[in-house]
Amino acid sequence: MIIVTTNDLPGYKIDAIFGEVMGLTVRSRHIGAQFTASFRALGGGELPEMTKALYESRQEVVARMVAEGQAKGANAIIAARFDTSEMGGNWTEVCAYGTAVYAIPLAEGESGATGQSAYLAANPQAQ
Repeated sequence: MIIVTTNDLPGYKIDAIFGEVMGLTVRSRHIGAQFTASFRALGGGELPEMTKALYESRQEVVARMVAEGQAKGANAIIAARFDTSEMGGNWTEVCAYGTAVYAIPLAEGESGATGQSAYLAANPQAQ
């Protein structure tokens, strides 16, 4: 699955648009990790416990967004975005969303083709 933050996909023709797809999770903070992070915050710098939790949340919501896109028949997601917000005192919502599309690589010689798209058009098994 191709995922881009741009509104178009250079080297590809968008053949179908399936609409918005998203992945969502709401996580509560582990009391031990929250306590440790609060203690570390006194000295400043990165809070590895919170960084790890956010990274895992982002990976999870992207996987859910991709699964929703695949279920609709998409092979790419354009205009992908993340949104994070606090819910209550201890909950964090993480959302990934974008537009599910079916993209066809442009062959060599077609207007807008790139080296990558020409290779993929000539070698469909590589997609």
